[in-house]
Amino acid sequence: MTVPSAARAHIDDLAAFVSASPSSYHAAEEAASRLAAAGFARLAEADAWTLDGGGRYVVVRDGSVIAFALPEGAGPLTPFAIVGAHTDSPGFKLKPKPTTSGPGGWRQLGVEVYGGPLLNSWLDRELELAGRLVALDGAEHLVRTGPLLRIPQLAVHLDRSVNDGLALDKQRHTQPVWGLGELDDADVLGELAAAAGIAPASIGGYDLVVADTQAPRVFGAGGALFASGRLDNLLSTHAGLTAILSARPSGAIAMFAAFDHEEIGSASRSGAAGPFHEEVLVRIATALGAGPEERARAFAGSLHVSSDVGHAVHPNYPERHDPANHPVAGGGPILKINANQRYATDAHGAAAWNAACAAAGVPTQEFVSNNAIPCGSTIGPIAATRLGIRTVDVGAPILSMHSARELAAVVDPWYLSRAMGAVLAR
Repeated sequence: MTVPSAARAHIDDLAAFVSASPSSYHAAEEAASRLAAAGFARLAEADAWTLDGGGRYVVVRDGSVIAFALPEGAGPLTPFAIVGAHTDSPGFKLKPKPTTSGPGGWRQLGVEVYGGPLLNSWLDRELELAGRLVALDGAEHLVRTGPLLRIPQLAVHLDRSVNDGLALDKQRHTQPVWGLGELDDADVLGELAAAAGIAPASIGGYDLVVADTQAPRVFGAGGALFASGRLDNLLSTHAGLTAILSARPSGAIAMFAAFDHEEIGSASRSGAAGPFHEEVLVRIATALGAGPEERARAFAGSLHVSSDVGHAVHPNYPERHDPANHPVAGGGPILKINANQRYATDAHGAAAWNAACAAAGVPTQEFVSNNAIPCGSTIGPIAATRLGIRTVDVGAPILSMHSARELAAVVDPWYLSRAMGAVLAR
């Protein structure tokens, strides 16, 4: 496969975005910083909003970010064109009282499993802690440690049956090591406080996750493959961010929305099941003069494209996929369909997505699960239920979903972003 230069430029920028975003909080702030540099005005939720036709704005809540661009002449009946994604990934989160002394003189950390990671993929990697510290005065500090941790695998000599089936206990076998010797004042919170430039005693709370420190990489024949952590779902987040940065809407309000906590059900103040998205939509409509009647009419004409990664056909396990629908890496974004509404796609949504792909000149393909292997879900059904806006679920095909390091074709994130751009140009 020949990789177009524009696709390679997109993947290089995705690699930079992933590298800057080891946690959902970093991802939201990196997106907001890029948007601000491009002229998007940052809004504070506690302030009154005055919005101007042609204006571009961004608002952050915790690990979630929403950006929107108003067309000139936007009014109370102007609909929304939305591309949505999520900023979190499955992995591990730091527990309270995290530092322990393990047998053999090892310093260890207590971590809690977050979402549904492929546990074995996190073994024998140099890992870091990343997220936010909140001081007693309420000040928030984004932090990351760089390589600090490792979850060591048991040697084959001590488990001769390991290659017949590896079973990891989520409590006993996933606690990382991070040093040697007895505990002293240089515990892990001290390391984090030093990184934030604050005193350890001033830490009032923290939200910290474990992230892989290996850099994203293009590889394979012709440079056609891309490996990285957190493709689920920074691939879609970056695609939507890229699309909104270049959006010049004419008939609809262009919006990019990326939410935290999708991997654990989205039920939080900053998740897709929470109030954040609806509150922003209502505030925009109200600023444009809409009451409940006009807002309902605007929502009726709106479209939400929910984007999350999906399963490319695995060459070693083709029987795990639907026999007639085989989405392939490099074949373009996927349209996700599920009879039980695990994906929100319906016929009108499918038509709108296929029209956007045609307008962008990118290929598209369908994904549906093998009946014997139920699929996961996305923010799509949650947003459709909460907002009543027609929603379609799409994404990019990858392998190794929920691994510490996932695999995609270089061209697919570029294709996805171009199609999103066509949606935002409605």
